[in-house]
Amino acid sequence: MSEYLLHIKIKKLKEGGYLATSDTIQGLIAQGRTIAETIEIAQDVGRKIIESCISHGDPLPKSLKSPKAKIENLQIPVNV
Repeated sequence: MSEYLLHIKIKKLKEGGYLATSDTIQGLIAQGRTIAETIEIAQDVGRKIIESCISHGDPLPKSLKSPKAKIENLQIPVNV
């Protein structure tokens, strides 16, 4: 099993909830009620796109990175 770092952008929607997109993986769109839920959905969508590329022999996006060093300055959502 491999692990990749995927850059996503999350924006708050006027009608409520959040929308995640990615410049790394074209076609990745995820919508959720909370930031945490949106991240979880984006991970699932990203996983499916990467698995599809691998199973079809398609190249992975060049900007998709495998973590080699420690990750710093990460912000995580905490529901209270």
